[in-house]
Amino acid sequence: MMKPHRGAVILAFGILGFVVCQLFGIAAWVMADNDLKEMRRGYMDPSGRDLTMVGRILGMVATALMAIPVVLLIFFLVVAIVSH
Repeated sequence: MMKPHRGAVILAFGILGFVVCQLFGIAAWVMADNDLKEMRRGYMDPSGRDLTMVGRILGMVATALMAIPVVLLIFFLVVAIVSH
């Protein structure tokens, strides 16, 4: 018996990663990777593959958008420390 897919949940998390909090994007990305592996192995219902893929992409973009300010903050902190 195959596990049911979580495509709708992953897609919702990917969208929430943009709207509410980027941490949802990380969750969407990780969940999607795990589910896609299980779908390839035949353990999970593959009918949710498209939703899962879109949620994964949204999760990746939300994570990247979260990383940009963190990298900039680190850069400015290093510049501030070095300039003193």
